[in-house]
Amino acid sequence: MEKSVEILFTETILKGFLKVFQLQTEVKKLGDFENYVFEVNSSDKTVILRITHNSHRSKDEILAELEWMNYLNKQNINCPEAFTSSNNQLIETLPAGDGSCFFACLFSKVPGYPVKIKSSEFNDQLFHAWGEAIGQMHAVTKNYQPSKERKLRPTWMDEELLEIEIYVPNENEIIKNTKLLINKLKSLPVKKDNFGLIHSDVHSGNFFYDGESVHVFDFDDCSYHWFASDIAIPLYYSIMYGYQDASEGEREQFATNFLAHFVKGYEQHNTLPKCWKEQLPLFFMLRDVTLYSVLHKKISPEERDDTINKMLEALKSRIIKKEPIVKLC
Repeated sequence: MEKSVEILFTETILKGFLKVFQLQTEVKKLGDFENYVFEVNSSDKTVILRITHNSHRSKDEILAELEWMNYLNKQNINCPEAFTSSNNQLIETLPAGDGSCFFACLFSKVPGYPVKIKSSEFNDQLFHAWGEAIGQMHAVTKNYQPSKERKLRPTWMDEELLEIEIYVPNENEIIKNTKLLINKLKSLPVKKDNFGLIHSDVHSGNFFYDGESVHVFDFDDCSYHWFASDIAIPLYYSIMYGYQDASEGEREQFATNFLAHFVKGYEQHNTLPKCWKEQLPLFFMLRDVTLYSVLHKKISPEERDDTINKMLEALKSRIIKKEPIVKLC
């Protein structure tokens, strides 16, 4: 979280949200990168409280996210349900000391457990279930109609992290190649069968697994995007965190096997978009750009450890060379 937001987030704000959602006072912090996320108990169950500063998301953007998530939940997709507060509101707002504000929303905790990339359960069966989960989401969302009074979720082009010159103003080659990539993406076809509202960030840290099915959470980045991006991101992060020091051949071998099982699962529920495989390298490179931006935005140079610096160097190298994280056979 940026220092400017950390200063504003006080114990008083947290307690205020716990009270209005009728939650117990003991909390377990799960994350604080883009949102403050807590595991907490209500009177009868364990739930997830998420608190967001208005510099990250507007109230309308969050409402659009929650509306879609509850639609998916009602369509029997394995994802959280968003709950209302004691005021019967999906989102509660509290002011910060500088005139800005924080938004809070409450979710059910999905069943299952996290699977680490080095775990024996990070295997073909999981890849198949992963593909199933995303294929199901894409299939039911093709018929989704947001409320007319609701502002839509952003499109991929609205992503402020693509304005990379804000975060690395002196890296001219990075800026130039980012603009070239954006222009390539703008030329891709946009149709009902290949483009729509997607999760945008279904890596292994954003789902639990129950041994058979994947339960996806953290819809904070959902946007209007190509379906192929939702196929690219699982593979991208699996390579990044599982094969960062592997040879090119080992990466390619893993990617081939991963996609074979993932796609089988996906096709049980949805037809693959045309040219999806040819488009994956573009979405790998797009994630390189947004990750490079967000790491510069969220983590100041003095806070970066060796792992972050190594990651930044790898991202920078690929963006300059215009190379995807893995080549597909």
